[in-house]
Amino acid sequence: MKLKALIVDDEYPARQELRYALSSFDNIEIVGEATNAQEALALIKALDYQVLFLDISMPGMSGLELGAAIQELPRQPYIIFITAYDEYAIQAFEVNAVDYVLKPVEPGRLKKAIDKVVKITQEVSASESQPAVPEPQEADPRLAPAQQGQIKIDRIPAEKQGKTVLVAESDIFYAFTEQDYIYIKTYSDKLFTRFTLKELEARLNPAVFFRTHRCYLVNLHKVKEIVPFFNGTYNLVVEDKENSEVPVSRAQAKKLRKILGF
Repeated sequence: MKLKALIVDDEYPARQELRYALSSFDNIEIVGEATNAQEALALIKALDYQVLFLDISMPGMSGLELGAAIQELPRQPYIIFITAYDEYAIQAFEVNAVDYVLKPVEPGRLKKAIDKVVKITQEVSASESQPAVPEPQEADPRLAPAQQGQIKIDRIPAEKQGKTVLVAESDIFYAFTEQDYIYIKTYSDKLFTRFTLKELEARLNPAVFFRTHRCYLVNLHKVKEIVPFFNGTYNLVVEDKENSEVPVSRAQAKKLRKILGF
């Protein structure tokens, strides 16, 4: 998949240098250039660009002001700021920039920024192709197991080194899907389980475990940071050994804000 790109910079040599750097990326198709923010805004409204390589310091409307204006559009390209100034990084991410690359642009740093856009695009595409996570019903069988003659225990069977271990709910940081398999993440271990995420969601305490994404179920008691990501989504940093990040889809972000009160 090729991402349609627009380069916005008031300096011709800078546009040419960036165009040359981007020519080595097979997944980037440069379909336009703009010399100022007003011209860029008109092009963005006319064509569905996936990624915008945007300078900050330009005459008239700045790149940051253009980034803010883009947030009001129905179609919003992913923004990568390309700039010689490092003092605008915080403002850049306030307008949902994917990355902030300093001039002179290093190929490796540029690749890292583009890889972020590719990853986001793939996640959004996968999320849109899947049905929404259903809301829990009021008559939830998890809340009254005794009425069904079941024994409710707070441990989940998982496999470790050929053995079946019982993992306590309190030791589960999150559960996730990886290549069609389901894993439980504890502080330092990644354990295979034969349950689906939907089944785990039904077994685990609904007051503690939250379905952040179609591929993730997280223990909110293990979350230490909430990091804004892109276009209303978040990453949750959990307190495991690796400080892993769990994505929150845009559809679930509103529910999470309501639960946590922010």
